Amino acid sequence: MIFIGCEFHLSFQQIAMLDTECGTTTEHKLMHASGEAERFYRALASPALVAIETVGDDQWFVQLLQRLGHEVWVGDAAQIRASYVRKQKTDRRDAGHILKLLIEGRFPRIWVRGSEMRDHRQSLVHRHKLVQIRTRLKNELQHLMLNQGMQKKQKLWSTEGRAALQALSLDPWADRRRRDLLHLLGILDAQLEQLDEAVKQVALPYPDVQLLLSQPGVVPITALAFVLTIGDVRRFPRGKQVASYLGLIPREHSSGGKQKMGGITKQGSRLMRFLLVEAANIAVRFDPDFRKEYSHRCHQKHFIVAKVAAARKLAIRMYWILRTQKPYPQVLSSRAA
Repeated sequence: MIFIGCEFHLSFQQIAMLDTECGTTTEHKLMHASGEAERFYRALASPALVAIETVGDDQWFVQLLQRLGHEVWVGDAAQIRASYVRKQKTDRRDAGHILKLLIEGRFPRIWVRGSEMRDHRQSLVHRHKLVQIRTRLKNELQHLMLNQGMQKKQKLWSTEGRAALQALSLDPWADRRRRDLLHLLGILDAQLEQLDEAVKQVALPYPDVQLLLSQPGVVPITALAFVLTIGDVRRFPRGKQVASYLGLIPREHSSGGKQKMGGITKQGSRLMRFLLVEAANIAVRFDPDFRKEYSHRCHQKHFIVAKVAAARKLAIRMYWILRTQKPYPQVLSSRAA
């Protein structure tokens, strides 16, 4: 058996390799652009177990190893670094440390999506990026209206608001800016409409998505994102662990009998938190249980805190829907009993 600890970088990788048959440990620096890394892994005599830290832009490398028949473990970078107490940090030391954790059975392996789930998630990421661009365009058009002494807020996007925007008398370059922004906004609206329909088609094969749609406020985009982010819900024994995984629990620094809490950790998927807050805004309108708790918290805390708390509760509710494989009304009645 061959064990490899890999310190991965964009242009190269430093590895520490142990061959258990002969008991030898070797180190190599492999360049990516020249194809040296691919030739090295292709020439290995037997399938290897390769461990790397979770980093960005490593998907091509993971897929390459899988095609060559090697097993890949991806580890939590923060836990790997926390387990290394020395002050010296080099690529060779890091690769050796990863190999040591792998051999000793202490490597902090994390769950990784399959190739199909990764591709489906790209549709959600792409849509989210286009929504952000559209928001910036709308903000620019709002500034144009404000500079002319008109404040319509959300009414600007109604038929009357659009007509008022078009009727504004502007200087030549301001008029050019308005026309270009409206043209881009029209293109994005059409693209997002197509993407919304495409995401619905992607979500159809996932049975868990249909269960989540029984919860008020949850739309296909939110349901699909939750399924692709959480994966197998059996990984989480309790709903609080799901909230922690998504970064929806408060930071804590307590010691000596003194408890100090802060804002949420934000250590999970930013996209998932954004979608949960949006869904919670709808849930508090149509779900009596959510509305009661949200209104009560608004009297005690800032409304933004109440929104985040509603998003956290919604994440736990969605977890229990998937865990019990029961739609929203049945989960609600069983938990109330």
